[in-house]
Amino acid sequence: MSLKIGGTIEKVNGKELFYSEFAEKYLAGNQPVLLTGLMDDWTASKHWVSSNGQPNLLFFPTHFGKSKVQVADCDTREFTDQKRIEMSVSEFVNHWLQGSKGNHDVNGKSVLYLKDWHFVKEYPEYQAYITPLFFTDDWLNLYLDNYHMHDDLDADRVSNDISCSDYRFVYMGAKGSWTPLHADVFRSYSWSANVCGKKKWLFLPPQQFNLLFDRNMKNTVYNIFDDISETEFPGFKKAIWLECIQEPNEIIFVPSGWYHQVHNLEDTISINHNWFNGYNLSWVWDLLLRDYKEAKEYIEDIKDICDDFEGLCQRNLAANTGMNFNDFFIFISRFSLANVVELYYLRGELNSESSIWHCSAIIKHFALNLSSIRKTALKMKSEGVEGNLSIINLLEALSDPKFLKLCTGLGRIYSVIHEEENWSCTMKKALMADFAMYGSQVCSPEDLITFIDYAVSKLSSNCDEQNPLLSVLYEIQPHEQNQHF
Repeated sequence: MSLKIGGTIEKVNGKELFYSEFAEKYLAGNQPVLLTGLMDDWTASKHWVSSNGQPNLLFFPTHFGKSKVQVADCDTREFTDQKRIEMSVSEFVNHWLQGSKGNHDVNGKSVLYLKDWHFVKEYPEYQAYITPLFFTDDWLNLYLDNYHMHDDLDADRVSNDISCSDYRFVYMGAKGSWTPLHADVFRSYSWSANVCGKKKWLFLPPQQFNLLFDRNMKNTVYNIFDDISETEFPGFKKAIWLECIQEPNEIIFVPSGWYHQVHNLEDTISINHNWFNGYNLSWVWDLLLRDYKEAKEYIEDIKDICDDFEGLCQRNLAANTGMNFNDFFIFISRFSLANVVELYYLRGELNSESSIWHCSAIIKHFALNLSSIRKTALKMKSEGVEGNLSIINLLEALSDPKFLKLCTGLGRIYSVIHEEENWSCTMKKALMADFAMYGSQVCSPEDLITFIDYAVSKLSSNCDEQNPLLSVLYEIQPHEQNQHF
């Protein structure tokens, strides 16, 4: 069955693109884009690539050969993914070199694809690359540098602490290696930079995801180039795909919830991050809710015999997507507090009565973040997500070194994006006092909405009518602001 190709992905010179343009068109718009000109100074582009443009494979066993990595067998399906094998980097490179004359080596072994190598965590002193400015507003990896996304007692027994500790990866695969159709973990954004080699991407926007499921809405297409049964997958032939050929030194941005399949047209090395931030929180929640409803419907027939059916649904959700409702709520609660902390710091540094406070790009960015969190919490509340979530103690968080590190990291991100100098995160006594007066616990989406409203009211108490927090957070005009509180 031939695919319907509806167009290609836009290519843009990253050196000529402002962050504000990227944020508005691609982050907020949730649209893919191919970026050029952003990898010129990367160490990886020098060390990992031979003079002929091919992967410098011998560099890896020499410097990183003992690392244990997950390798996909591209010829063997296992459930909804490719079979995974653990081996050392040296073993993987040796297999690749043995098969360099074709897609299979002389012993008939499958094409192998090294995926999800947590390179940054394992080799923090080796700076292979610098994350491009457009992707630095990365709440996911900042969070995972300090917390676990999902606390599962069984999973925590795994001895390898690096696995699941971040979503910054190196991928390496020979010509013919590929990744089956999927949407990214957490329904996050992702970016993928080709250090060398060429990839073919096929994209399907989230609005068409139903076309990928079987008649019972329980299974999705595995390989879009297979002979797909119209009886089993009746909607598949209606799907309209976007195609992209990614050349060396190009970076592709993959938006939230876009299904994609990827093929290496040449021997390829790439660097990949999964991430999300205030721009796509609402997308992440919408897709998480969709996955929850699908998972719930899938096991609906055992509801009457299950002692904790909702708990089972949430466990399945975490297994399938990487987090459940509780994990997501804790995540957005911590970031709401972190954004408030940064605004308190800025109020002390800039003076809320000064003109700088009103025009500061950083102030507006933090306000947009809080607006996104508040809207997402409202969505959660409207879906009946209320109690039985973990309790976030605000005062305890303000004394937690991990949380203070999160705040400092968030401040540094925006100081780079908005070119502010001498950024730091100083805790104010007034902040502690305000939270003590408010009450220190947040344990439901409604609590979170109330907390954000309270914090904004305190931050706005000395502002004149040109209040950037109110105009961004509640989308109201200056002449309406005096009536809001």
